[in-house]
Amino acid sequence: MRPSFIEPVSLRSAADSLAAAGLPGIEPARAADAGADIMLTGLTINSREVQPGDLYVALPGARHHGARFAASAAAAGAAAVLTDPEGGRLLGELPVPVYLTDEPRRLVGPLAAAVFGSRPQDGSAPTLYGVTGTNGKTTTTYFINSVLAALGKSTGLIGTIEILAGGMPIASTLTTPESPQVHGLLALMREKGLDAAAMEVSSHALSYRRVDGVVFDVAGFTNLTQDHLDLHGSMDEYFAAKAVLFTPERAKRAVICVDDEWGVRMAAAAAPVPVWTLATHDGDAAADWRVTDVVRAGLGHRFVLRGPGGAVLRTGTGLPGTFNVSNAALAAVMVLASGVDAGELQEALDRWDPFTVEVPGRMQLVGTAPAAIVDFAHNPDALARTLESVRRDAPDSAAGPSAGGTGAGTAAKPRVIVVFGATGERDQTKRPLMGAIAARLADVVIITDDDPHDEDEAAIRADVLAGARTARAEEGLSCEIREAAPRAAAIDLAVALARPQDTVLVAGRGHEVFQEVKGVNLALDDRVELRQALTRHGFHVLSGNGVES
Repeated sequence: MRPSFIEPVSLRSAADSLAAAGLPGIEPARAADAGADIMLTGLTINSREVQPGDLYVALPGARHHGARFAASAAAAGAAAVLTDPEGGRLLGELPVPVYLTDEPRRLVGPLAAAVFGSRPQDGSAPTLYGVTGTNGKTTTTYFINSVLAALGKSTGLIGTIEILAGGMPIASTLTTPESPQVHGLLALMREKGLDAAAMEVSSHALSYRRVDGVVFDVAGFTNLTQDHLDLHGSMDEYFAAKAVLFTPERAKRAVICVDDEWGVRMAAAAAPVPVWTLATHDGDAAADWRVTDVVRAGLGHRFVLRGPGGAVLRTGTGLPGTFNVSNAALAAVMVLASGVDAGELQEALDRWDPFTVEVPGRMQLVGTAPAAIVDFAHNPDALARTLESVRRDAPDSAAGPSAGGTGAGTAAKPRVIVVFGATGERDQTKRPLMGAIAARLADVVIITDDDPHDEDEAAIRADVLAGARTARAEEGLSCEIREAAPRAAAIDLAVALARPQDTVLVAGRGHEVFQEVKGVNLALDDRVELRQALTRHGFHVLSGNGVES
């Protein structure tokens, strides 16, 4: 996650520039090191990732202080160690210089930017797009890159599913990697001569300083709904964590969806940064750009974007769900905000249909009869939007029955069958809410396990079931509610119950290929399980992973 060549950088000059910017200073821990000026060719906070010439930054952790691993870092070739006073007391004798600062975490990102030369102001860095929000980050970044590719640009991607530096894939384990990796990746993309890159920016990334030292050319906001309250405590704190992105220190321009009160608040909070607002739903919110004329087109939609000065863009997406209209609109306006000409963009939209692109595990179509879809929806708002988007119109009764499944024929009313669960050791208040949403919007609700982590699986399912059953009883709903585990068995049950005209939605895990149970990662891919279940029960499976009509 770093370029092949890095021009050595003086630690003293890098530290002096950061101190001049108001960041904490760096002092030698030993008198013998006072006159040294260390030349650095890298930086890391992980002793196992040290390369010769690196600055190893030893940070305090939840279980151990990084200073305990400084000897290993020195043995691996670290040129110097930077830590806090507590870490300095933990260090033994080291053969490399040691430096101290009161707040090392604050310095990691800016120092990594200086060492790796990731975002110079000479025009050589890729145009950088950052997308934050609760839902839609992944799809929007894929849409941005697809549009840029249609414009003939070479692109990079940093996100939940994968990291791409041009055509080179790099495994991704975090929505946003740690800041030394982010700056190393951005420097690698610069070295490769990429034109642009898109990055998901989670609230965790902002709160844990993973994007410190990064200034985005365009930052985008999708929406804010209940999620991650186990970290943030309240929606106001969650909002505040996201709002940090829309400051002059982190973004040059912003595009913010104002479809709800949180978007309106975000646009107001981002006032120091030039902002374009975007309304993708019918409503009263004033906006610079607005989505209009939304019409169904196969699985997806066509729509019009209307902007300042009478600007008009006509486009569409083949992905199901009106939320993908919102994602596509945000991607288009963010590309315009980076300076791309509207006429050039319209030509690319007409020629390449860039918003009909596969996003792994995001409304990914596995079969068509029944419609079999895998999606990442794992919070109340995402589950509601997804369920609302997948209900099919009643087919022509003259079409006749199809083979496979247990149904009588295509004249019967299509049903929605949903399989989902809830993650263990996370926001427990989401569980009954999601159960109630499924009961309201699906005909058959199958509650199973997600990633239970170290929590009891049955207890998690009970919380979700309680919400579904309460909603059914109190609201007079007619849905069928079942519990099934393990998850593969629940997916098989859904397909066994399905008829060709139905829709089977497997929600919550999307692209993930492991299920964490009691500290063990078990191989489990919803897409694989769904394909196998469809085949077992005599249904057709799509031959590829692309979006197919």
